[in-house]
Amino acid sequence: MRELPRLYPIVDAGVLRARCIDLQRFCAELRGAGVGLVQWRNKVGSPQEVLAGAAVLSEAFAGSGCRLIMNDRADLAVLAGFGGVHVGQGDLLPEDARRVVGVERWVGVSTHSDEQVRIADLGCADYVAIGPVFATGTKVDAEAVVGLDGLRRARMLTRKPIVAIGGITRENARSVIGAGADSVAVISGLLVEGEPVAKVAEDLLGILG
Repeated sequence: MRELPRLYPIVDAGVLRARCIDLQRFCAELRGAGVGLVQWRNKVGSPQEVLAGAAVLSEAFAGSGCRLIMNDRADLAVLAGFGGVHVGQGDLLPEDARRVVGVERWVGVSTHSDEQVRIADLGCADYVAIGPVFATGTKVDAEAVVGLDGLRRARMLTRKPIVAIGGITRENARSVIGAGADSVAVISGLLVEGEPVAKVAEDLLGILG
């Protein structure tokens, strides 16, 4: 059974671009906060652009012990030397992703319903993401909100580690852990006007314990 850090930051290229935030600086702040797991997500970039961003992450977190996860692309996870891949419902099946990345790298899968959690529990994924727990503006095609009740049901349906995602902030993060999540994924919740990313991440680490 994999053991996930409580905080799972997602570095989203689109979010950073929209806010004119430098990728290298953003990663440096996350490293400074001491995060242990980071996902790189670039939904619209070419493979070359995805790999270029991945190289920035690899350099930023080199020697820190932080595990880097590639969103969607198992092949690019291998090429980038990342420690895993995260697939959605419309991407490779976890079993196919496993064939690409091997047994040492992690495979995570997104779920949005009880049935999807049941299927993920029977599969080879190392962890199951469930969401959106709260309303989120990060994804324009976001699924229906599952709420804390949906998270509690997911906890009853799988013994695998659960990553909660969607609208999670410092204010509600503890309630998500209380509802059964092992880890919380945060994207825009790291970006608070007037506060360094490192401070927000450090606060979340302290809240999550």
